[in-house]
Amino acid sequence: MSVALRNAQRSVLVRRAPLRRAVCALREALGASRFDVGLVCAGNELMRRLNGAYRQCPEPTDVLSFPLHRVAAGELPRPRCRDEYNLGDIFLGVEYIHQQCRDTGEDFDSVLVVTAAHGLCHLLGYRHDTKPEWQQMYQKEVEILEELNRVTGASLRPLTAGLF
Repeated sequence: MSVALRNAQRSVLVRRAPLRRAVCALREALGASRFDVGLVCAGNELMRRLNGAYRQCPEPTDVLSFPLHRVAAGELPRPRCRDEYNLGDIFLGVEYIHQQCRDTGEDFDSVLVVTAAHGLCHLLGYRHDTKPEWQQMYQKEVEILEELNRVTGASLRPLTAGLF
């Protein structure tokens, strides 16, 4: 199945092919390679509008995930027809992420991939509202990023190490 990537902003250069390849590998590491995923690279204004509409927080953010299915953490959806082989959409706040990377000196492309991994986990029911939920999600992020690192030779780690 596919990863449909759309760049809906013009503020930040996004290397789409490497990002798409990384998301495909992460999806495979999650055991979800037969499911489609939508990935939108968005600017601050779109992220602000979406965050305000869906989370009542009208500020830009790094990632918003919109799952097509409701599943428990780590469970794959059980599609009944071809159209349901879709995990949902991830909106990456690339302008927001780019600014954070400029402030911290982190590599933008690496942070983009790690943020996409976080978004994928949300599509599969992982949350981080409580410490146990965060620990479960963090472990899954570590697991899939380690698999991506093994395949690509990268050394990516989750960004949320100190959340709780």
